[in-house]
Amino acid sequence: MKSVVAVLIGGLVGTSLRLAVDVVLPHGGVAFPVGTFLINLFGSFALAVLVARVWPSAAEWLRAGLGPGLLGSFTTFSALAVSAVELTSAGVGVEAVIYVVASLVGGITAAVLGLRLGVPTATTVPAIGVDE
Repeated sequence: MKSVVAVLIGGLVGTSLRLAVDVVLPHGGVAFPVGTFLINLFGSFALAVLVARVWPSAAEWLRAGLGPGLLGSFTTFSALAVSAVELTSAGVGVEAVIYVVASLVGGITAAVLGLRLGVPTATTVPAIGVDE
């Protein structure tokens, strides 16, 4: 039950943040969907950092609230797909392809960077159970 509540709260926060970005950086039609693009890159990076740094020691409810809840509602594949269809329907198919490729390559690159930066180093995480 704790995980369900965490997802609900995380979803509320993530969706609210998503709406705020959409208000500041509107998208649609022939304009490159900058807001959706940046949201998905940031979400990929943030989730990867959390997976590398927080997941190993975090409680299940915290992982559920931050992953599927907060970041799952903040980033969406459906928004990427709708933006690509809107660009194509507006007659700018080349921009749609650039957007989809940039989103996929950028998202994977952001996740790789997040995983690498999120891995605790020997100086940031004390060794547990190691005799000195």
